[in-house]
Amino acid sequence: MNNLFTALIAKRIVATVSALLVIAIACAAGIWQLSRAEDKIVLAAHLLARQQMPILSVNSSSLTLEDASERRMIARGQYIPEAAIWLDNRPRPMPPAGSTASQSGFFLMMPLRLEGRNEVLWVNRGWAPRNSADRELLPPVKTPANVVNIEGIVFAHPGKVYALGESKPPIDTGKPRIEQNFDLVGEGRLRAWSQSPFILREIDTGIDDGLLREWAPLTTGVDRHYAYAFQWFALAVAGFLFWLITGLRQYRRQDVNGDQE
Repeated sequence: MNNLFTALIAKRIVATVSALLVIAIACAAGIWQLSRAEDKIVLAAHLLARQQMPILSVNSSSLTLEDASERRMIARGQYIPEAAIWLDNRPRPMPPAGSTASQSGFFLMMPLRLEGRNEVLWVNRGWAPRNSADRELLPPVKTPANVVNIEGIVFAHPGKVYALGESKPPIDTGKPRIEQNFDLVGEGRLRAWSQSPFILREIDTGIDDGLLREWAPLTTGVDRHYAYAFQWFALAVAGFLFWLITGLRQYRRQDVNGDQE
């Protein structure tokens, strides 16, 4: 046993330390991936519980983000299409059945002037595909000119993507606004109007306006985290087996040489 211990560890200090580092890093990464998956599951359960609460009406009273966040809400008002913002580099929330490729497109953010209130509510109306040949050629979308009733889920923002730099060029009112991210507070200052401190992500009610509203559930990606965790743990096991097998081979070679002597 002492000879085996010596062959595996004492005479292989560098290999042993290296193996321990690989195993520790891989196990830590695997545990982190499992925690990410658990966080998403808890967040999805929290969101589902919030959505099952009574539906709010933004026309009835002023609401804070804390009161309305992740709650279902109805709104009645009239769209202001000339103030629309197209958020670029947004993948389709739910790829078509049988497809794994990510399709790039836009989220259409449009303010809704609330009926009976001197207030504007920004609405994420949905997703539309991008024209790959001409970035500024926007997809055809129908916007009702009359007062509409919409329903959706309240969020603080429509999601953010990585963007280089913070400075923005002056707004050209003669061209559609294509932005990387949406700044709710900044839009309020720019327009000098009173607006709700949150956005409403419209849900799919069967309206054919050229936009898709098949939103991905918050648990999307949980399977990927589990797969990554499996890969990290497999790497830890592989590192241990490599260290053990190479050590046993070295021990056997030494044993054979010792017998021959």
